[in-house]
Amino acid sequence: MSFTPTTTSLDSFINISRTGTWKAEGRFPHQWTPKIIFITLTKGETATMDCNLGTVTGDAAFWYKQVPGGVPQFVLRFRHSWSSPNYGSGFSSPKFTTTHQSQTDYRLIINNVEEGDSAVYHCNTWDDSVKEWVPQ
Repeated sequence: MSFTPTTTSLDSFINISRTGTWKAEGRFPHQWTPKIIFITLTKGETATMDCNLGTVTGDAAFWYKQVPGGVPQFVLRFRHSWSSPNYGSGFSSPKFTTTHQSQTDYRLIINNVEEGDSAVYHCNTWDDSVKEWVPQ
């Protein structure tokens, strides 16, 4: 989603990426370079990002926020059978919410975006059949 700016204020645009190159040590020892989806919004708008878990249907979608040069921060996890997500420290509803369209299709929603929301957002899941984290 992209649009033409209608204001000249330099701080009124929020850039959010759905995913990107990520290498983290320890719990998430993956490195991958999937497509990057850039979303440019103005303050107060709503950002939505989709994640498909592929063939992994038994576990939750995990969302992480990563600012340039920083480590991923756990935002939330949600499973299709749950009534509400589990949130990481510093993240909560109604600012961050999530929905699912199926057992494998999930959506992260960031309401009332502000400059501090600018980051790369990652989605992954646990694949119990191979005992590893799977980036999406």
